[in-house]
Amino acid sequence: MARLQRLQLPDIPQHIIQRGNNRQAVFFCDVDYTVYLDKLQEYGVKYCVGIHAFVLMTNHVHLLVTPSTKDGVSRVMQSLGRCYVHYINQTYGRSGTLWEGRYKSSLVDEERYFLAVSRYIELNPVRAQMVKQPGDYPWSSYRCNAQNTDIKLISAHPCYKTLGKNKTARREAYRALFKERLLSGVDHEIEECANKGWVMGSDRFKTEIEKMAGRRIAPKQRGGDRKSKTWLEKEKA
Repeated sequence: MARLQRLQLPDIPQHIIQRGNNRQAVFFCDVDYTVYLDKLQEYGVKYCVGIHAFVLMTNHVHLLVTPSTKDGVSRVMQSLGRCYVHYINQTYGRSGTLWEGRYKSSLVDEERYFLAVSRYIELNPVRAQMVKQPGDYPWSSYRCNAQNTDIKLISAHPCYKTLGKNKTARREAYRALFKERLLSGVDHEIEECANKGWVMGSDRFKTEIEKMAGRRIAPKQRGGDRKSKTWLEKEKA
């Protein structure tokens, strides 16, 4: 199924994935991670985009953000991309492409999936078997959302705030969510939605987004699939 045109809507969370060209590394030392996060904070403030969760892996990044304007996310990613590529090229005496084309993204139904996507992002190092616990990885928002490290660029989303009356209670409740695995198939759905530009949410949420966007937001069903259940039922009729 084809990737849909990217949706840009204000005040709706987005899950963003950006990978290194040919899956090659984009971070080479601790300073690189720091530079990226500093610029992410700078452009997030400049373009009114709240950053709720992140993980910086060796060759790709995941972000969970909410823009206040229609083009906020695009402006952040374009500015961040140009600045960071310039930094890497100058620092390591290289040239050429660093990222694998445009970033990928999906809108996220905050009522049903916001916390699941946040957990999915922060569990990346665990799934990659880089660490045993998400708190062992230094370059993610888990330290802020679940532990006692304040990260200036992190903006608490209303869904996160409902976890407790104060910062300590919210962190404790959020940390407890990691004791349970994501529902079967949810991790795959999160990844697929971002990679293909699909909306991550309930049918009602998708209908609302379709009305707001004024266009189709889900992939068309393939026709003529002789292996499909629908086709077989029609043949028996």
